Amino acid sequence: MSMINVAEAAPRSTAEPFRLRRTFAIISHPDAGKTTLTERLLAAAGAIQQAGAVRGKAGQRSTRSDWMEMEQQRGISITSSVMTFDYDGLTLNLLDTPGHSDFSEDTYRTLTAVDAAIMVIDAAKGIESQTLKLFEVCRLRDIPIITFINKVDREGLAPLDLIDEIQSKLALDLTPVLWPIGQGVDFSGYMDLIEKRVVTPQGKTLAEFEALEDLLDVSELADNPVFMTALETLEMAQAMLPEFDLETFHQGHLSPVLFGSALKGVSVAELLRTLGDWGPEPRPQPALPAPIAPEEKKVTGFVFKVQANMDANHRDRIAFVRLCSGTFERGMRLKNVRSGKDMAVSNPMFFFGNNRELAEEAVAGDIVGIPNHGTLSVGDTLTEGANINVTGIPNFAPEIIRRVRLTDHMKTKQMSKALSDLAEEGVTQVFRRMVGADWIVGVVGQLQLEVLASRVAKEYGVPITFETLGYEVARWVESDDPEELKRFIAAQKVNMAEDRTEAPVFLAQNAWWADRAKQDWPKIRFLTTKERH
Repeated sequence: MSMINVAEAAPRSTAEPFRLRRTFAIISHPDAGKTTLTERLLAAAGAIQQAGAVRGKAGQRSTRSDWMEMEQQRGISITSSVMTFDYDGLTLNLLDTPGHSDFSEDTYRTLTAVDAAIMVIDAAKGIESQTLKLFEVCRLRDIPIITFINKVDREGLAPLDLIDEIQSKLALDLTPVLWPIGQGVDFSGYMDLIEKRVVTPQGKTLAEFEALEDLLDVSELADNPVFMTALETLEMAQAMLPEFDLETFHQGHLSPVLFGSALKGVSVAELLRTLGDWGPEPRPQPALPAPIAPEEKKVTGFVFKVQANMDANHRDRIAFVRLCSGTFERGMRLKNVRSGKDMAVSNPMFFFGNNRELAEEAVAGDIVGIPNHGTLSVGDTLTEGANINVTGIPNFAPEIIRRVRLTDHMKTKQMSKALSDLAEEGVTQVFRRMVGADWIVGVVGQLQLEVLASRVAKEYGVPITFETLGYEVARWVESDDPEELKRFIAAQKVNMAEDRTEAPVFLAQNAWWADRAKQDWPKIRFLTTKERH
């Protein structure tokens, strides 16, 4: 009977502090239990005393990780927040990704800043569309994934069926780490294959074993038909699945799988253990002219998110920076490679949900918040002077294009500031037409428009509405022949706009017109993604 070899957990080296960092995100379909799991992980690590329910009853505290008003009303996570906490001698940085389907851009950028992901799957629903989308993003970067199958205390698909579905839909190998005993009303605990024990839902050890066959000698278990069925399916799973291999996991091709219940706190401690023992330390970051190794002495980092007005009392603007190398210290001067300007970082901060504290020192893998007044935007690289550009942080062609209508024309200036701030933050993309003075916004999903209107009204006091424009497709255009690009822009002037960096954007009525332009102008490239610089 193949068992997982516990010795495979690499010994922890304390020589370099960055090796004790685990920076990860939780990805899931909405309602699979991601926010609940986030709370339970923080509680299990001792970071909070009481985990909050997302849609709390009156008088109950709301969850720590959702702080924007709209999120609390809807019970969904819209913005990615960061929580840093300690566990078992490690520092864990948990980046909360928006689970809502409309937020793929912000989520994508968050995933550029992590070294591992926990994929939460609802036992009753299996792989859902959003899980698939987020998994594909992880696949692009070969991010190692730990699979957590949630809600085993409710009726759901059988464990073998779930494993089969995940393997076939995601082309990902799985290795069981925790196996459930029964499901729904029959759920009576799990087998922990690392610590080789049988555990009740309350966390009490019922039996220990060297090999699974030993459990047949425990009469309390052998006489229980639910346990015997679980043992049989586990043996079948182990016969058909590969053994755990740390290197294959780190390459993103093999995922340890745990069954549990976030709401009841079942298997959460083991999930933390799996992340701590097997999760990768900070990985090299793709960049030009060469990838950045975490052990390099000079500080480098990149902005993967900008968040305005996290504190309603202060009109603040915080850039979230993932450190890639070096030891950052408060008060350091760092160069923004895009603008070429140096900035003194005097008030960097660490986050704990909506609490924050000054960061005196940080290393590769850490996430630091840098307050600034619009000097930093998503995609910027910060260094101790070297001209390095982190790559792989894109903008996506919007799927919804709308003209912005201002209801109070005295507020044109405030609207212009609001839109450019929120474009920098990555909430929306803003285009100005080359002919006429229209402001156009491009978003990936409808919810993004609602968030945009609500934030512009609340934070800038400018009421705006949107109207359709007759365009469905936006593409960045470029060409190796500058004269040809000029001719294209001149010929299409009325359908042209510029983005916030003044790059030309072609607007088409629909996909047919976009394809037609492609055929008519073979020397022009029409791009659906564009690196942020």
